[in-house]
Order: sequence, then C-alpha cells, then structure tokens
Amino acid sequence: MQIKVDLKIFLFFIIFLITQKVKIYSIIMIFSLIHELGHLLCGMLLGFRPDKMTILPYGLKINFKTRIEEYNKKIGKGSIIGVKKIILALAGPITNIICIIITYIYGKNNMISIENYQYIIYSNMLIAIFNLLPIYPLDGGRIVKEITHIKFGGRKSYHTTCFISEITLYALTAITSILIIKYKNIAMILLIIYLWFIVFRDNHQMKLKEKIYERIDNLKQEII
Repeated sequence: MQIKVDLKIFLFFIIFLITQKVKIYSIIMIFSLIHELGHLLCGMLLGFRPDKMTILPYGLKINFKTRIEEYNKKIGKGSIIGVKKIILALAGPITNIICIIITYIYGKNNMISIENYQYIIYSNMLIAIFNLLPIYPLDGGRIVKEITHIKFGGRKSYHTTCFISEITLYALTAITSILIIKYKNIAMILLIIYLWFIVFRDNHQMKLKEKIYERIDNLKQEII
C-alpha cells in the first residue's frame, strides 16, 4: 500500500504548538488513526483492497480499489458498490463512538484520569461529528453522494453533493466565526480555510466530470 504525507500537516502542528494545544492535536491524530483503521477493517471485510494511505492535517485517508464486476450489480440508479461505500463511510465515525463508550465505561470505574478522560471523549466526539458533516470528501459528504447516486443517478449526485457541501460549509463558517471571536482560537480559522480548499478542489473535479457527461450526451445526439 502506498503511503503519502500531506506537508500541510506540519503547518497545523506549528499552529497548535504556538497556541499550546499540541497535546489535544496529538490525541486527535491518534484517534484519527483509529478512525481510519475502522475504515480499513470494514473495507477489507467488504472485499475492497487498500491502495493508498494519505496522512492529512485533519487525520488519515485510505483509498480502496474495487472490483469492476460489482458495478454491474445494480441498485436503483446506482450499484452495490454505492451501498458498500455508505457502510464504509459510516465505519470510521462508528469506531469513534465505540471509543467513547469504552472510555465512558472505564472512566466511570476511575481507571482513566479525569484530564485524559475529557481529552479522549472530546477528541472522539470532534472526529465523529466533523467526519459526519455532509461536506465532500468527508464521510458525511461521501454518504450523501452515494445515496443521491442510488436515488437519482451519478450525474445529479454531483450537483446535489456540491450544493449540500457548499451550504453546510457556509453555515459552519458562520458558526465557527462566532466561536473564533469568543475563544480566539487560530486553529479554527486554519481548519475552515482548509475545508474551503478541499471543497473547491473536489467541486472542481466534479464539474470536470460533468463536462465529460455533457460531451458524451452531445456525441450521442450527433450520432442520432
């Protein structure tokens, strides 16, 4: 499996170092790894083959290879692959929820210090909620994309996913702006900027796919 490191992770580390939040960032990265291991285990159980792992500022990302023949097993306007990808996307946040439950059980028995208990609960809640946001390419955005693909087809799913991603990010930016003013947390600013970057990047890729669809339609009309 190919492993790639996004160099922006060092920028994030420097920001958290300046704001004296290195411990919480380190804990978040550890549970982001566990989150991704949840995806990895689920993907392998579903028959996917891990292809590439990328270490990102907000965690890890694993790309899988799928079997071509499974695209022929249709469900609605999509295929069985879409259902598997929804389960795969849910596996990561569910892993974090399991970590919260385990920490809560052991925390009640005083087997974890109060400080570490709070850090672990907070980190896993943050990772789970963050990844379930309907912003592509986060887990929530991938779920939206696959559901709309099954219901409306691939072409409309691109439009719907882009629209929902942008609306959610506008709302998140507004809420975060209030929190930034209140808590003066530079890390939040960096996170929002990075989210806008990945949304614009992936929306651009989706628009390129839309142009390919349009060219195919034009060719079909010319042939007819």
